[in-house]
Amino acid sequence: MRSYGWTGALVLVLVLTLSNLTGKSAAVDGATERNCSLSPPYIPSTAVNSSVQLKELRQKMLPLNISAYIIPGTDAHLSEYIAPRDSRLTFMTGFTGSAGTAVVTRSKAALWTDSRYWLQAERQLDCNWELQQSYSVGNIAEWLIAQVPLGEVIGFDPFLFSLQTQENYMLNLMSSNRSLAPVSENLVDQVWKDRPAVSPENLIRLPDRVILRSWQTKVELIRSQMRDNPYKPTALLLSALDETAWLFNLRGNDIPYNPFFYSYTLLTLDQIWLFVHTHRVTEELRRYLNASCVDSLCVQLKSYDSVSENIESYVSQIGVKVWIGTEYTNYALYQLITPQDKLLTSSYSPVLMTKAVKDETEQRILREAHVRDAVAVMQLLLWLEKSVPGGKETELTAANYVNTCRSKQNDNRGPSFETISASGPNAALAHYSPTNETDRKLTPTEMFLLDSGGQYLDGTTDITRTVHWGVPTALQKEAFTRVLMGNIEISRTVFPTRTRGVNIEMLGRRALWEVGLNYGHGTGHGVGNYFGVHEWPVGFQSNNIPFTAGMFTSIEPGYYKENDFGIRIEDVAVIVPYQTQYGNHFLTFDTVSLVPYDRKLIDVSLLSAEQIQWLNNYYQKIRTVVGPELDKQGLSEENEWMLRNTEPFPAPGSSSSNCSSSLTLLLLALAFTLHHSRII
Repeated sequence: MRSYGWTGALVLVLVLTLSNLTGKSAAVDGATERNCSLSPPYIPSTAVNSSVQLKELRQKMLPLNISAYIIPGTDAHLSEYIAPRDSRLTFMTGFTGSAGTAVVTRSKAALWTDSRYWLQAERQLDCNWELQQSYSVGNIAEWLIAQVPLGEVIGFDPFLFSLQTQENYMLNLMSSNRSLAPVSENLVDQVWKDRPAVSPENLIRLPDRVILRSWQTKVELIRSQMRDNPYKPTALLLSALDETAWLFNLRGNDIPYNPFFYSYTLLTLDQIWLFVHTHRVTEELRRYLNASCVDSLCVQLKSYDSVSENIESYVSQIGVKVWIGTEYTNYALYQLITPQDKLLTSSYSPVLMTKAVKDETEQRILREAHVRDAVAVMQLLLWLEKSVPGGKETELTAANYVNTCRSKQNDNRGPSFETISASGPNAALAHYSPTNETDRKLTPTEMFLLDSGGQYLDGTTDITRTVHWGVPTALQKEAFTRVLMGNIEISRTVFPTRTRGVNIEMLGRRALWEVGLNYGHGTGHGVGNYFGVHEWPVGFQSNNIPFTAGMFTSIEPGYYKENDFGIRIEDVAVIVPYQTQYGNHFLTFDTVSLVPYDRKLIDVSLLSAEQIQWLNNYYQKIRTVVGPELDKQGLSEENEWMLRNTEPFPAPGSSSSNCSSSLTLLLLALAFTLHHSRII
């Protein structure tokens, strides 16, 4: 929260009083965050009044003898991005970030989220809510122990808890004499009177073009892994939405920006059960899935809501063992698989592990998607370069423009996430997206950050560029250069196969750490072929799997100065084999995002010779790969812009560098002479 001091607070109270008299809301000094210490408190227009829903939720808690209720920000598939009907956290709090947990007691309410969203939460919460900035189950449990009396009960929806989440709460509450109890009916749903329904119009779609392995081939591939597993599972339960979508080459519209549909799959060695909303299955889809037969390659369609009873029925048989990936199986389904000798667990299912490595066709078409995406981003950057000095463009118009440019590219199916278009202090919020209330004009005096991506039939894209149309400050230029250094150091590193991303992640931070800077988000995530923009389990976090050739990951270091500016540079890269002098089993990254970085923000003097060489090679690749696509689309002005912005940088000590230094010294000497030889 922004601090105003005693004088600032007094002024704010006076302005708010005047605001109340005139019937208008106001904020002092551009304040956009709530201030609950004032009387009356300052609540920004972006906040949601949560009093009614809190009162009704507490009324639902009373007959159940629940002293607290936990509200995660996910769905029954433990998705990161969720449908509007699953946005229970947003309904209760007004907070729209993609990571958060709320807890409501009989007298208090608190929200936990990570550092990406702290400022956003201060803009969206009213004063019914405490914002907690230590985001972990342990911190939530500590708060619960302090707020819930001894011997009382804490309720939760078991469909919204992962196995690990439930276990962590139990461990943290174990010795506190407070109990954790599942509640069969979600209490938020009971007070959410206009909760969106599952749309019957969101039909499950066949692939728009045949670009992937057939679903029958994939089913047999996964079954072969089941047979080879020494623990001999008889069935595999798929809970993550992208698992079923990948296995059957299907897409849907249930989740904004993500082509998924509500589903579970139970795959046995001789049967396939697909749990979906069957009223959305067309006759064409039934034929595609061989749904009219019962052989081993026939898909038996079952009601989405019947998944629990069908799993329970299957597990009741003798000699069965169900394999689950614990990261995406909810606690409600997990607890049905008993006794334990009927359960086989791994962090990720064999479907997610297989999907993580793209085959040659998937790699080729994902690269192609990024070339067309680069054209759209270049169109935006050129347009902004020409338009921003006129003073008419805003964060929203920039977001709309890049999405319009993408929509004109072949096989585009819309954005891959809500576009992050942020200038000045808004860019200090790592996941800020503009609204009518928060939209700011773009000016040559501020930095601008655009994090955007597209869904194409052949691939999902995600790219971030930070630019400045005027004269950046020394800190902005140094911070940008050090973020770029981190991006380059990861991108050019060579490492043994099966190295974990977490073991090289610090390369993205080292240049920032050297001057006491850092960033509070992850350094990269997997991407897919027309799937989720955050595709697990690839990336740089501790729970990501080791890198192997054929995986795609983003590389995205950044730096954010609160209430001032934000910097992020994000590229997607594919992991490829690297032939070293003495060993064969080594890998490196090949960048497939092909848009130049803002030259005026790069302090070349901070870069090493190796970093400059990497940068020049990258720029030559942009010219070679994207240039022909710009020509093909008849975009001559964009091509000229690309050529200007991919001019090679002089290597340290080169003649051009020496000439530049000599010219600088000559100009300084001339200026000195003129200054002392004239009378003013």
